[in-house]
Amino acid sequence: MNGNSTRGFQKQDLTGSLENELGQDLVRLCKIDRDEIRTAQPEAGIERIEAKFHGNGFSFHRHDTYAIGLTVNGIQRFKYRGEERASEPGQVIVIHPDELHDGGAGTDTGLRYRMLYIPPEHITEALGGSALPHVPTPVLSDPAFQRSLIEALDDIDQEMGDLKVSSVLSDLSACLKRFSDDKSDSKRTLDWPGLKKCAEFLKENATDPVVSGDLEEIANLDRFALARQFRKAFGTSPHRYLVMRRLEQVKQELASGESLASAAVTTGFADQSHMSRHFKRAYGMSPGKWRHLNAASQT
Repeated sequence: MNGNSTRGFQKQDLTGSLENELGQDLVRLCKIDRDEIRTAQPEAGIERIEAKFHGNGFSFHRHDTYAIGLTVNGIQRFKYRGEERASEPGQVIVIHPDELHDGGAGTDTGLRYRMLYIPPEHITEALGGSALPHVPTPVLSDPAFQRSLIEALDDIDQEMGDLKVSSVLSDLSACLKRFSDDKSDSKRTLDWPGLKKCAEFLKENATDPVVSGDLEEIANLDRFALARQFRKAFGTSPHRYLVMRRLEQVKQELASGESLASAAVTTGFADQSHMSRHFKRAYGMSPGKWRHLNAASQT
């Protein structure tokens, strides 16, 4: 359940306050007219989207961010951790990094939801360098959590700005920690400064070949300790973190009008087929379909 674009929302397209909408009983009955993904300009690596779907929106996929959001209209159904899940309007959804899931509408009227995709390093840093909180329940009914999400997702046509980003990250990190199945305050001996430098190196060199020795030297850890600690801090492996940074660049290339073949070569994939396989595993749809849905939101 993900998407990205360099184009932001147009204010006139929004129907009003998200808080007011969620307070209306009729929100369940609003029929979705067409499938589309609308995206706000990313800030500090955080993506905000509004998606509308009928039927199956996404096939099974996994991304390396926290996906946290609210169902607005309809019933949101998805398979996650071996079970069928469902979220009603106003309920909070939490998908952990690197967790396999699909997504779609649970009724014929369609589905509308808003989500944030937060790089896990922001959560780790907000919690003082501790390991990522693991939330076992993906659908929550919690007023405080809902209010924090409304704060982040209501004015999706406007930039949040640095101060609001900091507040949103602080509030959502606290919510995740509160619902985590690990109540320990231990930092789990993570070498956060070294791990952060590794992540920055992978971002800066995403389109180039990177070997384990590069990261071992940066973090001053052997490859096995590095792999273990990196997953605790970022929710995925260093290799997959690198692939996801390449895919983010693919989406930027496609949004600017580049062909699939050109986007693949520019971003460091072997060819278009190689890029397309990774794209579908990460986002649950082909790059061609992703581009079509984003284009539909601009018409």
